Parts: sequence; structure tokens; C-alpha cells
Amino acid sequence: MKIRYAAGIALALGWNMQAHAQAAGDVLLNLGWFHVAPQDSSTPLRVNTPLGSAAIPNSSASVENSDTGGGSIGYFITDHVAVEGIFGYAPKMQLDGGGSLAALGNLGSANEWSPAVLLKYYFGEPDAKLRPYVGAGASYVWYSNVKLQPALASGAFLAATGLSGTTHADLSSSFAPVLNTGMNVRLSKRWSVGLSVSYLVLSTRAKLTTQSALGTITSETRLHLNPIVTFVSLGYRF
Repeated sequence: MKIRYAAGIALALGWNMQAHAQAAGDVLLNLGWFHVAPQDSSTPLRVNTPLGSAAIPNSSASVENSDTGGGSIGYFITDHVAVEGIFGYAPKMQLDGGGSLAALGNLGSANEWSPAVLLKYYFGEPDAKLRPYVGAGASYVWYSNVKLQPALASGAFLAATGLSGTTHADLSSSFAPVLNTGMNVRLSKRWSVGLSVSYLVLSTRAKLTTQSALGTITSETRLHLNPIVTFVSLGYRF
């Protein structure tokens, strides 16, 4: 009886420790807030006309910081290795003119969609209160609701060439590598808080198409966004 009783206590203690763990087979759902801080640069805006092609000297653009809500869902393959999907509502990215385009101010905006899949390695034991991790993966990025401010939509940026006209914009989609690090802090049996920082190697081609008196004019620049994304969240373990 004493042996069976002792075994029962040991089993109960072992189960209790596992119930507090982030271990193989567990699913961790986090919901919270993303802050997107682009580390941006751009190439000069190049204008292509039926008469030739030329870059607008000293022209550039920059992207403002933005915030949005979202989450992640991860599955622990082992006690230390997890695969995670990251999702969120597309933040509204504001584009501002720089250099010779600075006088135009805000150039336009677009919503950026960037779901990602990461493979992560967690340090420490499954039942540790603090579990730091590192991860890497990829994101597929595309844009919606691309809107131009009047200075671009009217083609006024081409007024000096006499080729202004109704203009619309397109932003190219792409895959982006993602590097990630962070930590989870266990609050209770099921709940935790998380903090992570990700870096995306991301660029997009911005193409403006203008219907001018001489026909279709295209203008292009390459925007290097390379955002640092912080994510503060509340997590629940299933």
C-alpha cells in the first residue's frame, strides 16, 4: 500500500509539473500588438517615357512606423523545437517623399500583409518560468488598398516634364526571410506573456503608371523596408 501510495504521489507531482510546461505536443496561442519600424532606404525615382529614361535627381522616399493587432499559434514538436505561424491585420504604411520629393509630403499609403512561418528553438526546461528562444523562417508579403495623394495621383510630380496625368500605383509582392528572438514568461498553469523581436529582409518595387498626353509613362523605385517588428502578447497553452 505504501509503495502504491508513494507511486501515486510521484505520478501526480510529475503530471502537475507537465501541466505547467511548454512541452512536446503543446499548442501555444498568443494574441497581442505588433509595432513595425522600417529601417528603410530607396533608389531614385526613374521615369520612363517614349523619348527615353532618366532618374529624378536626389529623389527618395521613406515609410513611417505603424502598429496593428495580431497573433501567433505555435506547436511544440519536441520540448525545445516548435513551429509557429504568425498572423495579423495589415498595418497601414504611410509613404513620405524625401530629397527632391520632400516638398510633396505624404505620397500615399498601403496596407501590408505579411503572414510568416517560423521554426523556433526554446532554451531551458519545459517547466521553466522564463523560456527564451531564437527562430528563423519566411514571410510572404503583399499589399492592398494602395492609394496615392493628389500630388502623385494627378501626376504633378512630372509637371516639369509636361507629362503629368492621371496616375496609379502598384507594389510588388515577395518572400522575405525572417530572423526572430524573444521570450515567454509563465504566469500560471495555462497563461503566459511574450515579447519577441523580428527582422525582415524586405524590399518592394513601387511602379507608378501615368496616362499623359504622350501616352503611358511609368516611374519606378525600389523601396528597401527591412522592418524591425516587436510583438507584445498574452499567451494561452492548450
